[in-house]
Amino acid sequence: MAAVVGIALAGGLGVRGRPITLSSPGQVRSKATIGLLGRPLIEWQIDTLHEQGVDEFCVVAKGRENRCQIKDVLGYGERHDVRVRYSRPRHDRTNSGSGESTLHNLECWELGGLALVFPTDSVFEFDLGAMVHAHRASGAVLTVGCVRHDADVVARKYGAMVTDRDNRCTRFLEKPSLAEIRSVIGRTTAVDTNAGLYLLDCGYFRKLLASGALVGMLASRLDWGRDLLPWLVASGAPVHVWPIGRFGDLGTPRDYLDTMRSALGGDYPNMMKMLPDQVGDESWVHPSSLRLRDPVTGGTLAERVRHGLVELGPGVRIGQDVEIGNGARISWSDIADGVDIGAGAELSGVACMHGAMIGPHARLRDTYVGTMTRLDSVAGQPVLTDGYTAIGDEVTIERGVRLSGATVQPGLTVTA
Repeated sequence: MAAVVGIALAGGLGVRGRPITLSSPGQVRSKATIGLLGRPLIEWQIDTLHEQGVDEFCVVAKGRENRCQIKDVLGYGERHDVRVRYSRPRHDRTNSGSGESTLHNLECWELGGLALVFPTDSVFEFDLGAMVHAHRASGAVLTVGCVRHDADVVARKYGAMVTDRDNRCTRFLEKPSLAEIRSVIGRTTAVDTNAGLYLLDCGYFRKLLASGALVGMLASRLDWGRDLLPWLVASGAPVHVWPIGRFGDLGTPRDYLDTMRSALGGDYPNMMKMLPDQVGDESWVHPSSLRLRDPVTGGTLAERVRHGLVELGPGVRIGQDVEIGNGARISWSDIADGVDIGAGAELSGVACMHGAMIGPHARLRDTYVGTMTRLDSVAGQPVLTDGYTAIGDEVTIERGVRLSGATVQPGLTVTA
């Protein structure tokens, strides 16, 4: 496969993702650095693309949070055996959108050949080599990765594409309403959805920038989905679509939890083959956690799982030094390092970040629990959560509290 440069877009402030994207009140956590299955999201993206032959990455960042936090995670790529470069901070002042920043940096970095532009708040499952082959065979200047979704899922959330029999995009709709989808595409149940992956010919776009054709949009707003992609299609540029296996959005707490569960269920094999410490077919547990002994019985976690005193799985990842009490049941959940889970607790569809403390007999379903957050559950007054509840970092949830579909900002105390 011809060399492809990866271009990571990291420009937002994660407003939809709060409280996951807040480390404390007013302190933004870059979406690219939120934890997923034991690693920052940007690391999963870099390593899965590196596995497919991408050795050079350019991070188009906007703002201190994105630029500095991503650099803290990736450095210049040495640990991942890749090269990583970053956009210049001075360009933030004139950044008018993701499309403008991409085109500007193609020129600054003097990129030629092919580049794959990807967002830093999603995970993907696709064959890059096949996408490159289709791109070249079609004669496209831009190939958009897409997945098929039901129209009601796409409405007001994702970009929709109308294509001909050759997979050329003939019209693009950015976050259309359901009525607009039905008016333009018809009463179909499946819609080609923009996954935010763009394989582009750098030379073409550098010439387009130099031509001055986009000067009006460059001065006001030039986002990929809202502006550049519709303009390219309307101007007759050969824009094609390529179906990818799957993409998971992590832009909201609900999306985060759904994507986590989907990954644990095996929907992202390129990711999961890199996940260490597999125990059986459906669980991943760090050896240090398997060795920890229960102060009541003296048995290790491995022994207690064998004897049915603790139930793990399906779809469970447990990090280092996690303590789990007897009678606990955990499924479809991601448990980070240093978490305490009390006796009799039940977790399903739960993400627990570093150092979270889950009291005895808590019952959590479809819930995000932030770093160093404490749930003071006890027998007779359990903490109960469900409905895609998201609890921020360093929160205290007192005994007897029940939350459904709630958002709790970092640092708060919730009383019964």
